[in-house]
Amino acid sequence: MWRRNSKPMRSFSSLQRCKTIALSSLSVILAITFVIIYRTRVKSRSQIDSLKLKWSGSKSAVELQLLPSMVFMNGTDLMWQLPESPKAVLFIAHGCNGRASNFWDRSSSCPNCVGLPEERLLVLHALAQKFAVLAVSSVGKCWTFGKEKETVKWIIEWWIDKNKLGKLPVVALGASSGGNFVSALAAVMRFSSITLMIAEGVFDSIDIPTNYPPTLFIHMPKDQRRMKLIEMNMQTLRMKGVHVKEVRCMQFPLTPNFLSDRIPRLDQSFSVQLFELLHQRGFIDDQGYMRRDGRATRWKQILKENKFSSEKYQWVNHIQEELNLAYGYHEMTSLQLYDIFSWFEAHLSSSKAS
Repeated sequence: MWRRNSKPMRSFSSLQRCKTIALSSLSVILAITFVIIYRTRVKSRSQIDSLKLKWSGSKSAVELQLLPSMVFMNGTDLMWQLPESPKAVLFIAHGCNGRASNFWDRSSSCPNCVGLPEERLLVLHALAQKFAVLAVSSVGKCWTFGKEKETVKWIIEWWIDKNKLGKLPVVALGASSGGNFVSALAAVMRFSSITLMIAEGVFDSIDIPTNYPPTLFIHMPKDQRRMKLIEMNMQTLRMKGVHVKEVRCMQFPLTPNFLSDRIPRLDQSFSVQLFELLHQRGFIDDQGYMRRDGRATRWKQILKENKFSSEKYQWVNHIQEELNLAYGYHEMTSLQLYDIFSWFEAHLSSSKAS
């Protein structure tokens, strides 16, 4: 009898041990998952907080007497700023519907400048890092890759020569359509490194030279189609011996003061009021996350319904950009400035545009 019952007892004991191990393993997995999620969210917020502390309320380029220069040439407009003793040149290509004037604050000397929050922070940071900044407007709504590519190449070379910057290394950054344009331009022009923001590049339609520059992809994985294309193109570049890296930009929650912290001269009370209205209308959830992309959210209707003064409408495009950025699908971003300029700095060389 004892022997007949001992086997079931041993089986029961083994089953209990297995259950205990399984529960312990599950607890460890859940704990690790929680830590990863927490760290990811903390990192996202810490990036926002550090930039807010560094740039919120900072003097504009106008107040610092770093006035942009501008000229109309070859059917398009050029804008630039030179810091004292520049160490490198940064060429910037905007996205569709953008203009060079989006990167500088409006002022008496530049009444048509817009100063979109992400664009202006990019320029301010570049100037602080001693990069001479040049932005060119596309001729049409988006960039094209035929004659316009050759024209912009000539413009950059002319501008570098005009400002006696020929001994400096040249880097480039493009967003969306501008990122694709930079990827094509880099095949015919020498850059120390490039950054493609929310853009996969046009590597399937260009011949990638052996000296193609190191390429950083800044993208938002919520856009899964573009993320897959970026992964494919990174592999293609690696096979060509090109140094590549990616930085993924995640969504983050809005706060009552976020808009006034990011947009100069937007008063805090309006920022708080708009945040509360967005929450009341269900456009953001209880944690502050946008439920839909800013472009697909009828937030502008709130301004009309609540009869905000016409003065507030001058900030519509600025607010739109920040709501898009918070949703994290497809938008210009300055939240990864450290990654971008660390990449540029790591690949600076004495080579010049050619």
